[in-house]
Amino acid sequence: MARWLEQQATVRERRGLVRRPFARGAGDRFVDLASNDYLGLSSDPRLADAAAAAGSLWGTGATSSRLVAGTTELHLELEQELARLTGMEAALVFSSGYLANLGVITALGGPGTLIVADEHCHASMIDGFRLSRSRTESFGHNRPDEAHRLLAGRTEPRALIAVESVYSVLGDEAPLARLVALAEEHDAVLLVDEAHSLGVAGAGAHQGHGSVAGTVLAGHPNVVVTATLSKALGSQGGAVLGPPLLREHLINRSRSFIFDTGLAPASTAAALAAVRIIREEPWRAGAVRSNAGALARGLVSVLRAGESALEQAAGAVQSIAMPSAASAVAATDAARSAGVRIGCFRPPSVPDGASRLRLTARATLTTHEIEHSCAVLRSILEELP
Repeated sequence: MARWLEQQATVRERRGLVRRPFARGAGDRFVDLASNDYLGLSSDPRLADAAAAAGSLWGTGATSSRLVAGTTELHLELEQELARLTGMEAALVFSSGYLANLGVITALGGPGTLIVADEHCHASMIDGFRLSRSRTESFGHNRPDEAHRLLAGRTEPRALIAVESVYSVLGDEAPLARLVALAEEHDAVLLVDEAHSLGVAGAGAHQGHGSVAGTVLAGHPNVVVTATLSKALGSQGGAVLGPPLLREHLINRSRSFIFDTGLAPASTAAALAAVRIIREEPWRAGAVRSNAGALARGLVSVLRAGESALEQAAGAVQSIAMPSAASAVAATDAARSAGVRIGCFRPPSVPDGASRLRLTARATLTTHEIEHSCAVLRSILEELP
C-alpha cells in the first residue's frame, strides 16, 4: 500500500492537485473571502451565548442517535423554526448538511426511482445518488429542457429531480419555477439544496429565508428542500424539509439519521439563535448581496472574455475561471500572503480543465476590506498569461 500511496502523491503533485489544510489562529487578521460565514454569525456573541447555555444544560454531546436518547427539546424547536422560516411544513435535523442530502436521497431512491440531476450538483448529492442504487442521469447545467427529455423517457415508477437553488461554485441560480412545473408534469419530486441560499436569498418579507420561501415551491407537495446550518447560520448540522409524511419516512428509513449520533446541543442552540436573527435582521441578507455586487464591480476589469459569473451576484458566491489548477493555487497563495483569503477550486471539486477562484461575500465586510481585496486580486490576475 505504501508504494501505491507514494504514486498517488506524485500524481497529485504533478497535476497541481495537492490539498493541505491551513490552520487559522484565533488572532489572525485576514479579509475572509473564503469561508461560508455569509452573515457573519459564526462569531456573533448571541450564538456563542446560546451554545454555551445549551452545553451547560444538555451537556456537550447528544449522547446517542436521535431515536435512542439523542433528541432534545432543542432539536424539535429548531425543526419547527426552520420549517416556519422556509415556508415548508416540517423539518428533520441531521448532524451535517452532507448527511441530510445522503439521507433523503437514499430514502427516496432505489431501483424504482429515476434520478435526473443537474451536472453541477454538489458531491454530497452525487454520493447520495450512488448509494441509493437509483438509475441516475445528468442534464446540462440549468437546462430544464434536457431534464424534460430524460423524464419523458423514464420507465421507473418514481422520479426525482435534483438541483441546487444557488450553485456552490458558479454562484448562479437554478430556474426553480420551470423545474417545479416539470416535477408536476412528470409526477416527480423536486429536491432543492438550499445550502448556499438559506440566509441569503429571498425577497420582500422573505429576505434571507432562502430561494424557496415565499414562492409557489414553499409547501408544494412535489418539493423537498435540504439545507445546511454551517454556512449562513454559522453553526453546524443540516436539515431536510418537506411534508410531515416525508419526515416520518426519513425517521424510519434514512440510515444517516437512524445510525448517527444526534446534532450536539450547542450546535442546535446556535442554529436556533441564527434562525431568529435571520428573521429579525433581514438587512444581513441584503448586505451579502450588496457586497457581492461590489466585489463584482471591483474585479470586472480583469475578467477574461466570456467570463460573467462575477456579475450575477445571485447570492454570496462569486467565481473566476482560471487557466489551470497551478495558476489557481498560485493566485490563492499570493492573495493569502497579501492578507486576503479566497477559495481555490480544482478537480475533483470542478471538472478537469475548469479550475476556479471562489470568492464569498459576507454581510460584515467593510468598504475598505472590499476595496483592498479587489486591489489585491486585480494585481494578481493582471499578471496571469
